[in-house]
Amino acid sequence: MSATTAEAPTKKKLSPRKRAQRIRWAQYTALILVALAIALTANWPQIQKQFFNPELVKTTLTEGVGSALKNTVIYTAGAFVIGLLLGTVLALMRLSSVAPYRWIATVWIEFFRGLPAIIVFIAFGLMSLAFEGFVIPYDPYGTVWVALGLVASAYMAETIRAGIQAVPPGQIEAARSLGMPSGVATRKIVLPQAFRVITPPLTNELILLVKDSSLVYVLGLSASGYELTKYGRQLSSDNASLTPLVVAGFCYLIITLPLSIIVRRMEARQKKER
Repeated sequence: MSATTAEAPTKKKLSPRKRAQRIRWAQYTALILVALAIALTANWPQIQKQFFNPELVKTTLTEGVGSALKNTVIYTAGAFVIGLLLGTVLALMRLSSVAPYRWIATVWIEFFRGLPAIIVFIAFGLMSLAFEGFVIPYDPYGTVWVALGLVASAYMAETIRAGIQAVPPGQIEAARSLGMPSGVATRKIVLPQAFRVITPPLTNELILLVKDSSLVYVLGLSASGYELTKYGRQLSSDNASLTPLVVAGFCYLIITLPLSIIVRRMEARQKKER
C-alpha cells in the first residue's frame, strides 16, 4: 500500500448537547415501553371494579363526602392556626437571651418533631382515661386541633426561627437606636419581614397538615366527625372496593394542588424580587 494513502478517518465525537439529546430519547423510549407493557398486561376490568367502580363513585360523592371534606378543612385550619401561634412563641423563645426559655423551646421542638403524629393522637384520645373528667372543648374538633397543632408548632417554630434570623440585624439595631422597645421592634419590624420570607414554607406545612389530618381515624370518631380518609376507609370496607378511597384521594388533591400552585408562584415572585 502506498505511503501516501490517506489515513482512515477518525470517528467524530458527539458534542455534549447531542449526547444529552440521545440520553433523553433513550429515557423516553424506555418509559414508553414500560407504559405499554403495563397497559398490555393489566387486568383492566378488575382495575375498574376495584378502583373506579362508577356506582361506588356516585355513592361516595352523594352519601357524605361533602361533610368529610368540610371536616378535613376544619381540622386542618384549626391545627394550622394553633401551630402558627404556638410556633411563633417557640421561635422567639428559641432565640431569647434567657436560657430557660431556650431550653424549654428546644425540648418542646425536639420532642414533638421526633414523636410520630399518630402517637400524639392516640395519647389525646386516651387523655380522658388518664385524667378523669378531662374534656377538651368542641370535641372532636378541639382534640384534633390541639393534637395536630402541637405537632405542627414544632415544625413551624424552626421555619419561623429561620425567617427571623434572615432579617438583617442592622434594621433591628436602627429601630433600637430610635428608642423603639425590643418587643415593639420584633412585632413591627422583624416578624412582618420574617413571615414574608417564610410564607412558602408555611404553605408547605399547611399541605402536610391536610395529609396528616387523615390520622384522625385513631380517635374513633362518629360518622359526623369523619374526615376524608376515615370516610373512604369505611365505605371501602362496607363495599369491598377501593373506589371510595380513590375518590377520597382525589378530594385531597382538590385541596393540596391549588396550595402547591400558590407556593410555586410565591417562590417565583421572591426570586424575581431578589
